[in-house]
Amino acid sequence: MVGGNQLENANPLIYQRSGDRQVTAQDEDEDIPDKIDDREIFDLIRSINDPEHPLSLEELNVVEQVRVKVNDGESTVAVEFTPTIPHCSMATLIGLSIKVKLLRSLPERFKVDVHITPGTHASEHAVNKQLADKERVAAALENSHLLEVVNQCLSARS
Repeated sequence: MVGGNQLENANPLIYQRSGDRQVTAQDEDEDIPDKIDDREIFDLIRSINDPEHPLSLEELNVVEQVRVKVNDGESTVAVEFTPTIPHCSMATLIGLSIKVKLLRSLPERFKVDVHITPGTHASEHAVNKQLADKERVAAALENSHLLEVVNQCLSARS
């Protein structure tokens, strides 16, 4: 929200949600090691709530499966997200919400990189620098108000 109750992007485009992942017999077999893949990460972040709209990041096309890269062998996850407008003041909060969701959901062995899709935000470098700095992320999550907002973004919609 900016200045009073004005939305920065009052009429965002809304995109169709992708279908649910098909579960195979191999997925359910507990004797077969389960590699984490791009779709699994996308499924974790697609339903994160946008801080301004009653919509998910997937519905706003902020996150897309094609912008998720996982290397299970090297324990790395990289997610690019695309703010709905180039001057979105919520970009850092959205990135923080994605990062927190992944840090809470993945085994500790994973290094998580969350950044803005190149060329899609006016403050892309500054936001990416904040999201890449472990100490700044930890300090942000010590702020009880900010943590409450992040938790609201991560909570299931009723």
